[in-house]
Parts: sequence; structure tokens; C-alpha cells
Amino acid sequence: MNGLLVIDKPTGITSHDVVALLRRITGEKSIGHLGTLDPMATGVLPVVLGKYTRLAQYFAQAEKSYSGAMRLGFATDTYDAEGTPDGPDRWPQYSSGVTLGRIRAMAMRFRGKVEQMPPAFSAKKIAGKPAYELAREGKPVELKVEIVHVSSFVITGMEGDMVTFNLTISAGGYVRSIVHDLGQDLECGAHLTSLRRTKAGVFNLDEAHTLDELKALAGNAPGLEALCVHPRTLLPEMPPVSADVESLGRLRNGAQVNLPEFSDASLVKVFEGQSNLVAIARRVAGTLFQPVVVMIQGT
Repeated sequence: MNGLLVIDKPTGITSHDVVALLRRITGEKSIGHLGTLDPMATGVLPVVLGKYTRLAQYFAQAEKSYSGAMRLGFATDTYDAEGTPDGPDRWPQYSSGVTLGRIRAMAMRFRGKVEQMPPAFSAKKIAGKPAYELAREGKPVELKVEIVHVSSFVITGMEGDMVTFNLTISAGGYVRSIVHDLGQDLECGAHLTSLRRTKAGVFNLDEAHTLDELKALAGNAPGLEALCVHPRTLLPEMPPVSADVESLGRLRNGAQVNLPEFSDASLVKVFEGQSNLVAIARRVAGTLFQPVVVMIQGT
């Protein structure tokens, strides 16, 4: 099975668990997700299947949007509700000074380019080993500060020690770290209590399918393929162009071809008919293109 499915990941399972389940549902072994969601988190998880895994590189830098909630009063070692508190709940002594207005003002610094330390309990690799494995073993976790970009961070409400927010962050950024650092600024500490991804790149919840919906179609290849995102809408920054039989044959064998594409886009999606994606091609000059990703090799 070839295509891209947008999954509405439930809480309590890993992104890898979703992939494993999809392998059983679809019978397709080659599957990958486009951006890890923590087990606690829910929402948009795009998944590529079959030959579409070759396109994963083009989704790597997609921004992600979230809605979430944090609890004030203490931080945890994982920066979320599944971790161990760093001490007693400090909310009673800080509650009078931590207002919605103050939180909104402090959240302003987490917009634009932000220096961020990834959580020790994260999938970041240290000498080839995930940081969370070292953290669970009680070993030192030496991560480096990274620069992320926060397009939007809006505090939407506050009720007691609970604060809700919406946030859009660049690929590789950790919402947990934003919440943790905001808690440090407020001096009372904070940790993430819930998180729902509402958008990943161009994909949103409106087109996401639940695992129960997919389980009901297990073994029904046409039914599952009908739920995939139409290939012409994928990677909208790349114009779609249809090629004739001769050109398609050359592309499949890695040769340059002239295509009827007259924009100034550097990359295009090449189709056989309306929906069979054959290749991603790079413009060499004018209408001359070189294939850089071929979905089906020639013989």
C-alpha cells in the first residue's frame, strides 16, 4: 500500500505503536511517521506508507501546532505529568502573585527564535542512544541547547493552577521545554498536563482518522487507500505536472526530461495521469528536469 494517512493518535501509546498497528492493519511493512508525539499527547500524526516513505525528507521541517494545558506549582524531571516532581507543590505560596496577565506577559519572550534545552527524557540521540534511555538508567544526559522558532504562543485561559494555551513551533521543538522554562521564569515551576497536536505542516485534525476507523477497514485495501491524502495535494510548494509515457520512462531510469511546467519552482511532482505520483524532479534549467526521487524504478 502506498500513500499518506493522517492519524488522530490517542493518548497512552507511542508513535512507534501506531506504526506497528498500521503494519498489521494494512499489511504494509514499510511505514514511517512524520514527527514523534509523546505517549501522553494526542492528535495529528501523518504517516507515510510503502513507496511514499521516500518522501519523508520533504516533510522534515514542517511546523507543528498544539493546544495544551500546564499545571503551575512544580516542575518534573520529564517536564510533564508523567514525571517525578522536583519538590513540594509551591502553588499555595505563589498563587497570589501569578496572574493571567503576568503569565501572558512572560509568554511573550517565547516567540520568535528561542534557545531551548531538550528534556532529558526525550528521543534526542547521545552517541547513538536515545536520551530517555540514559535518563531512566540514572546516567548523565548531556544535551545541547538548540534554537527553535515559535510562531505563536497564546495563553488562552487560567483557572486556579491550570493554564491553557495554543502554540506553534518549528520542527524538533519541545512544547514540554517551553512549559518548563515558563515555569522557571514564574519561579513557581510548571509542567505539561495535556497536549493535542492540531496541525502538522499542512495536515490538520479535519482530515485525521482514528485507529478504530482504520481497524474497521483491515484487509480492505481500496477502503484504506480511499482515506489517504490525495497525492496532488501533498507538498503544495511543489507544482504538479503530468508527463507522457516516454518522459515517464526516462524519469524512472534517472534520465533528464523536458516537462510542460513553466513556473520558477525548483522542485515539481511528476504524475502519470491524475493520481499516480511517479517522481519528484528538480529543475535543471527552463523546462529541463532531473529526477531526485523515483517512486517506481524503471527496468
